[in-house]
Amino acid sequence: MPRLKVAGATSVITGAASGMGAEIARKLATRGAHLALIDRDSGGLEDLAGELAATHVTTHTVDLRDDTAVQAVAEEVMGQHPHIQTLITCAGSSMLGSLEQLTMEEMRWLMDVNLWGTVSITQALLPALRRAPEAHITHLASVYALASPAGRIPYAMSKYAVRAFSEALRHELEDTRITVGAVYPAGVRTGIILHGRYAAAIDPNVASRAAAAQAAMYTTDPDDAAEQIVRGTIQRKARVMVGREARLIDALVRVAPTGYWRAMRGPLREAIDTTTPMPPVA
Repeated sequence: MPRLKVAGATSVITGAASGMGAEIARKLATRGAHLALIDRDSGGLEDLAGELAATHVTTHTVDLRDDTAVQAVAEEVMGQHPHIQTLITCAGSSMLGSLEQLTMEEMRWLMDVNLWGTVSITQALLPALRRAPEAHITHLASVYALASPAGRIPYAMSKYAVRAFSEALRHELEDTRITVGAVYPAGVRTGIILHGRYAAAIDPNVASRAAAAQAAMYTTDPDDAAEQIVRGTIQRKARVMVGREARLIDALVRVAPTGYWRAMRGPLREAIDTTTPMPPVA
């Protein structure tokens, strides 16, 4: 399978205004890629576009939960970029809370953001990717698409679904020039957990403490993670594990598919506890 030559071809990135999306855009810009940056944060997009002024960059503001708006943005992107070669979906959010604390509305919101936004933009841009001599789609899943922790039910559900979508789509497109891969990051210091949502039923101080505890466990540098994702896209890999924790959890789930939680529960205890505040420090 030939590697992609990204210089002069367009990469479309969702969630590009911050976090992994912005880091990936920077990496692709240094390789001479043209970029179509998509996010709901127009100010963040414009700041990044100004930073990447040396390459051909367009910005497109949209809420990926709105299918009609997504289709319109896809048409806009295709009109400005005749040679779309890669789609990298980074848009997403997080959610803390147990099933008893979460509402159906809260869980549906996260599924709309993480899953249906990914499906919608992929479907809308598939005609453009079919026109490319070679193309690749990279979906950001999560290590929680391999193993599901307590306190993260909607997030794990959404990421397992992204994994399933990616794998099924890869099989649908196996006789075409489009390849599909999923990325499984763990422990990347992007701040997603700190800026994500939590169930309204949780005391904000407790939620902040749990989010901070989980963020403190993240050790992978975003720059390194972005480089791995870009390389995986260029090499058209079906699976990319990012971070030592991702490789460990992948191995753990293979060895103990129904018992892995016993090993994960201790290290994650503080990060998933959204019910009891930490005792005061003596």
